[in-house]
Amino acid sequence: MARLKHIAQQRLEKLERIRGQGVNPYPHSYHRSHTTQEAVPLYEQIESSPQTIPSPELSLAGRITSIRFMGKIAFFDIRDGSGKIQLYFSHNLLGKERYEFLHEIDIGDIIGAKGKLFRTKTGEITLEVNDFTLLAKSLQPLPEKWHGLVDVEKRYRQRYLDLISNEEVKPVFRLRSQIISALRRFLNEQGFIEVETPVLQPVAGGALARRFKTHHQALNQDLYLRIALELYLKRLIIGGFDKVYEIGRVFRNEGISTRHNPEFTMVEIYEAYADYNDMMKMVEDMVCFIAREVMGKTEVKFGEELVNLEPPWRRIYLREAIKKHCGIDFENHPDAKSLRMRMEQLGLEVDPNKDRGRLVDELISTSVEPSLMQPTFLVDYPVEMSPLAKSKRDNDRLVERFEAFIGGMEIANAFTELNDPLEQRKRFHEQREMQSAELMLAKLGDKEPEAEAIDDDFLLALEYGMPPTGGLGVGIDRLVMLFADKQSIREIILFPQLKTK
Repeated sequence: MARLKHIAQQRLEKLERIRGQGVNPYPHSYHRSHTTQEAVPLYEQIESSPQTIPSPELSLAGRITSIRFMGKIAFFDIRDGSGKIQLYFSHNLLGKERYEFLHEIDIGDIIGAKGKLFRTKTGEITLEVNDFTLLAKSLQPLPEKWHGLVDVEKRYRQRYLDLISNEEVKPVFRLRSQIISALRRFLNEQGFIEVETPVLQPVAGGALARRFKTHHQALNQDLYLRIALELYLKRLIIGGFDKVYEIGRVFRNEGISTRHNPEFTMVEIYEAYADYNDMMKMVEDMVCFIAREVMGKTEVKFGEELVNLEPPWRRIYLREAIKKHCGIDFENHPDAKSLRMRMEQLGLEVDPNKDRGRLVDELISTSVEPSLMQPTFLVDYPVEMSPLAKSKRDNDRLVERFEAFIGGMEIANAFTELNDPLEQRKRFHEQREMQSAELMLAKLGDKEPEAEAIDDDFLLALEYGMPPTGGLGVGIDRLVMLFADKQSIREIILFPQLKTK
């Protein structure tokens, strides 16, 4: 630590000397004619020309990652957003004063350089610099091994250092951008329109999750960060938009893990006159389209598994999957008490305050989900787990819902949407009663429950009539994890949520 403070002090002294020479160490702008990625193929094209073509003068800019002085010549490496290139400085070309000024420059500084390209004796394409400009003086030294910052917590807390130091990090976030762009192309080509709905909501509904609460001063009203996009998008279906989607941030005041971040990105998609079978086909087609667009193939490596994304994906009834992995048939246990007793008989740890739906969800996450490495749809869920889904056509104890799993993690969730306003109101109230009972059992006092609040305005909208509708939610972060072959969600979120030091 003392050494780093000493280096920082030396840089401050250099900064003062630079300013003392009348040089602005932080100029307003710099004209860059090419990126480093553009410069290299430009010279290769000149080299391959049958005619002798002189190299044009270029201006490049970037952060210095290496400095090597050898008497009256020096080599710097600079890196910009596209790649890196070597700069060559000579005392003869620059003159004594300008060459000596190079000693005030450090690794981490950002400079602009003008000159012509050539190839060194070692074969490296290099810019012979005839003029340069300091664009930003770095007052803090880069990590000791700038090319390999390995402190995981520091990488997440100071993502800018991670991006500077680790070459493999930027491509992950470029991939993320490409995935979202491909997703938009797919949906736009299918006739969907992208919309935006409120992030601050008077009632945060559409999912079962603990909410973040805030207060609007002008309205003197409590508001919540949304926990799902669903209820406002359904209002648009009611209003006459037949195909809508939204890509947006969602906020859930819950635990943090390698697969959960309190704020995450989802796309929710709603299509009038469709059902969950149509949504299954959409998931298969959409994920394959994205894979071809950004990866050029439909097989991806995730951990030790080679995942084949080509349709059709495997379809398994949820009831059969749980029977296979746990030996429990939830249809034989119609209430929470019976199911809890059966789970305890099998030696499973059981939260005594969870209702039947949450107990089934626990069986899925602990026993079934880890085994679903290849693309799989789990189909038809208990009604208690899905108050917004329409009952199955031949079994009103189940709903038409599926979850899609790849790589042992859930990536999508979809329903045939419930559009009966009276049934919807009944389900909301039943869920509220169950949650109230849970709170009493758990003795949580006035703590806010993980509640699906009753949105009366949504219920009113539903009374005007919503056509049969298929709805789908896809987790963008987990999709990126899959394509980037990353096991932690923190690797694919630029600024993951961390506890303040």
